[in-house]
Amino acid sequence: MTPTAPLGRRRFAELTGSWRAALRIARRESRRARRRTALVLAMIALPVLVLAFLAASYDMAELTPQERVDRRLGVADAELRWIAETPVVQDEWGDGWYSRDDSQSTSGRPTTAAEVTSMLGPGSRATEIRAGNPVTVRGPRGDETLQGRVLDLADPLARSLVRFRSGRAPQQPGEVAVSPAALRRLDVRLGEAVATADGTRAYTVVGVVEFPDDLGPVVALHPTAVGRADPQTESRWLVDVPGVVDAAMVSRLNDRGVVVAPRHLPASTSSRGWFGYADTTDLSTGVLIAGLGLLEVVLLVGPAFAVGVRRRRRDLALVAVAGGDAAQLRRVVLADGVVLGVLGAAAGLLLGVGAAFAGRPLMEQYVFGVRFGGYRCWPAALIVLGGVAVLAGVLAALAPAWTAARQDVMAGLAGRRTPPRSRARALTLGLALVVGGAALAAFGATRTSPAVILTGLILGELGLVCCTPTLIGALARLGRLLPLAPRIALRDASRNRAAAAPAICAVMAAVASSVALGGYLASDGVRDARAYQPMLPTGHVLIYREEPGRQPEPTAAQVDAAARAQLGATAIAPVLTPRCPAADGPAGYCSVAPELPADRACPWQPGDSLSATQRRQARADPRCRDRATDYYGHYVETIVDDGSALPLLTGADAAATSAAARVLREGGVVVTDPRYLHDGRVTVQVNEVRAGQDETTTTRHDLPGHALPPTVGQPRLLLSASVARQLGLDTVQAGWVVDTPAPPGQRRQDRFANDLRAFGAFSVQVEQGAAPRNDSPLLLLLAAAAGLITVGAAGIATALAAAEGRAELSTLAAVGAAPAVRRLLAICQAGVIAGLGSVLGIVAGLGTAAIVLFSANREYATAWPVREPYPYLVPWPALGVLVLVPVVAMLGAGLFTRARLPIERHLD
Repeated sequence: MTPTAPLGRRRFAELTGSWRAALRIARRESRRARRRTALVLAMIALPVLVLAFLAASYDMAELTPQERVDRRLGVADAELRWIAETPVVQDEWGDGWYSRDDSQSTSGRPTTAAEVTSMLGPGSRATEIRAGNPVTVRGPRGDETLQGRVLDLADPLARSLVRFRSGRAPQQPGEVAVSPAALRRLDVRLGEAVATADGTRAYTVVGVVEFPDDLGPVVALHPTAVGRADPQTESRWLVDVPGVVDAAMVSRLNDRGVVVAPRHLPASTSSRGWFGYADTTDLSTGVLIAGLGLLEVVLLVGPAFAVGVRRRRRDLALVAVAGGDAAQLRRVVLADGVVLGVLGAAAGLLLGVGAAFAGRPLMEQYVFGVRFGGYRCWPAALIVLGGVAVLAGVLAALAPAWTAARQDVMAGLAGRRTPPRSRARALTLGLALVVGGAALAAFGATRTSPAVILTGLILGELGLVCCTPTLIGALARLGRLLPLAPRIALRDASRNRAAAAPAICAVMAAVASSVALGGYLASDGVRDARAYQPMLPTGHVLIYREEPGRQPEPTAAQVDAAARAQLGATAIAPVLTPRCPAADGPAGYCSVAPELPADRACPWQPGDSLSATQRRQARADPRCRDRATDYYGHYVETIVDDGSALPLLTGADAAATSAAARVLREGGVVVTDPRYLHDGRVTVQVNEVRAGQDETTTTRHDLPGHALPPTVGQPRLLLSASVARQLGLDTVQAGWVVDTPAPPGQRRQDRFANDLRAFGAFSVQVEQGAAPRNDSPLLLLLAAAAGLITVGAAGIATALAAAEGRAELSTLAAVGAAPAVRRLLAICQAGVIAGLGSVLGIVAGLGTAAIVLFSANREYATAWPVREPYPYLVPWPALGVLVLVPVVAMLGAGLFTRARLPIERHLD
C-alpha cells in the first residue's frame, strides 16, 4: 500500500499544479488575443520604460567613490588644501575638518609650490588649481559670463583633469582654453581673440578642453593671467609623491593646517545606499506619488482584463463544469495579469535601459551638465520596478477575477450576460472612504504635511472608484429619455461596469489631480502677489557698481546721459550711504540705524515658540504687526540725501518730499516708519567695530525727526550731509536711482551697461511690481497631461466596447439601422467615459483644492506673525482645456470608427 503524502504537501502540489495550468492558459490567451495583449503590454511597459530610463541614468550619474577620486585627482596621488595656520583634524576622505584647538584661524596668505613640496619631501611635484572668478567677455549676442578656472594645463597633473578636444594648453597670460559650450556661445575658432566686457584685456583661444565635472561654458586661464592678491580664493594643490600617501604623512600635514584627500580610499568606504540621506518626508511623499501612478495604471489596464473575462466566459464556465472551484477560476484570470505584467516589465526594462545607454550623451550635456561614470543600470531599482509592474497587472486583473468567480455557470455556457448587481456595501465603503480621505487631507493641510494630504487624496480616490459603478447604474436608468445612440451607450456602460468604471475612474483621477494642483497654484500665485513688498516704486531702477573702488568713476552727467538714452529715464539721483572712517577695512564694521523706543517694541520675536494664548495676544497687540512675509524684518536702510533721491526711492508725493527736504536742511532726519519718531525726535544709533578689536562701540544721538506718510519700499532712515558729519560719518556713493515710465527690458539694461562698460560692470535692479506669478504654462501642461489620459482612456474603452458589441451592431444592421449609427454610437460611448470622468474629476479636484485651502487658512487665522490667507480661485485655463478634452475624445472616436455596420452570416 502506497503511503499517503502529508496534507500540507498535497495542498502545495495542488496549488502549484493549479497555477501552472492557469499560467499555460494565460500564455495561450495572450497569443490568441494579440491586440488586447499589445494594448495591455503598452500601458504597463510605458511607465516602466520611463522609470527604468531615469533609474539607469541616475545610477550612471551617481559616481562611485573611486570614480569621484579619479575625477577629483586625475593622475595625482593626493589633493592638499591649506586650510589654517593651526593643526586640524580631518576625516578619512578629506571632505570634513575642524581645528584641533577649537580656534577659527584660517590661512590668510597664498601658498607657493615651493612651500608645498617642502612639506612633502624630495622628488615630489605640485600644481595649483584655483577656482577663478566668473569672466565676462564680449560675445556675438552681447556680454557672456563664463566660469573661470586657473590651472596650468601644460602640467601633467592638471592636464589629467580635462579632456583635450583640439588645440594646445595655454602657455602665456594672454592665452586661454575654453570648453565646447563656451566655444559655441562665443562663436569663435582656435586662434581668434575674445575681449573682456570692459575692454581692458584680450585673450587668444588656443585650445578646446572639456571639464568632466562641468560641461557648461568654462574658460581655463593660465596661472600668470590672474594675480594672487585675494587670499579668500579657493585653492587646492594636486601633488605627486615618490611613495604613497600614508597615515603618517596625513598626520604630519594636518599638524601644518593642511587637509589631505588621498587617492587610496579607506577600507570603510562603501557605495551609496538606496536613498542616501533622503528625508523621510520626501521619501514618503515620493512613495505616495508612485502609488497614485500605480493606481492610474491599474485603472487604465482594468477594462482590458474585464473585456477579456467577458469574451472568455464560456471557457471559464467549462472550467467550472470540469470541477474548478471559485479559487481556481480566480487564478485563471489572475494568471493573465501575471503573464502580461512579466512581459510588460521585461519589455519596459529592456527598452528603458537601452534608451538610457543610447541617450547618455544627451543626458550628460543637457540635463546633468557633467560626464557620467561607468555604464550601469541599478539592478536593485530595476528589480523593484519589475515587481511593481507585475503587481500592477495582478491588481488590474483582481476585480475581473472576482467577477469571473461569481458568474452564473449556466449563463456562461449559454453565452448570456450575467446582469450586474449594485452592492450597497461597495457604495457605503466608497462614501466612507471619500469622507475619511477628505478629513485626512484637511488635517494634513493644517499640519502642512504633503504625505498626509496625498494619503487623504488616495483614500478619497479609492472611495470614488467604489462609488462609480452605482453612479453608472443610476445614469443608465435615466437613459430611456435619450435618443437611440446615447441610450445604447449608457446601457452598455451599465452592463459592462467592470470595464467602464475603471476607465471613468482613470479619467476622474487624472482630471482631479490636475484641477486640484492647478487651483492650489493659482491661489498661491495670487497670495504671493498680495504679500509682495516692493523695494522701489514700480518702474524705478537701482544701479550699483559691482566694483565700487575701481577707477575711474563715471561722472553724474555720464550716468545721466546713459540712463536717459537707454533706459528712458525721466529723473535720476545719486544714492549715498554713510560710513565710519575708523571701521574702514575688511575686518571693520559699521552700522547706522534708528532705535525703536522700548515701549513700541513687540515683546515677542517671530522665531519664538508661542502658545495659542500668546499668539492671540500678539495678533491683537498693535506693536506686533510683523507679517510672516516681511522679509525686510527690522533692517532699516540708511542713506544720505538732501531730498533729491527721496521721491525716487519711496514714491512720496511733492508735498511730502518738500516737508522732508525742509527737515533735512534744518539738520534733522527722516524716517519712513513712524514708530521710530517719538516726541518729534529720532534716536540714531551708530555701532562700530574697529579693525583688530572685538568690542562694539555704540553711540546714540537724539535728532529732530520727521516721519513720511506711508510709502513703498523697505524702512529707511535719511540723513543730511551735515548730520552725517555731525555723527562723525563719511559719505560714499553706492549707486543711482532712476525713474522710468515703464520697467526697462533686459535688452535696454544690457545697452545701458554697454554704454558704461569703460567704468566696469554695473548691477541693474528693476522694480517690476507685484505682478501675479504666471502659472498658465504649468497649468496648461497639467491639463494637457490629464487630457492625454482622458483621450487614451476613452479610446481604449470605446475600442473594447466596439469589439465586445460586434454582435449587437450586426443586429442593428439586420433591423435596418443606418451605417452612421455605428459612428454615432462610438461618439456617445467616448462621451460617456470622457464626459462623466471629466465632470467627476473637476468636481473632485475643486473640492480637494477647497478643502486644502480652507484648512490652511484656518491654521493661518491663529498664526503669528500674520500670514496672508489663500484666496479661493478656479484655474480657468486648465478647466477650459479639460472641458474641450471630452469633445476631442468624441471627435477622435467618430473619426477612427468605420461607419459600415458589420454583417455576420451563420451557416446551418
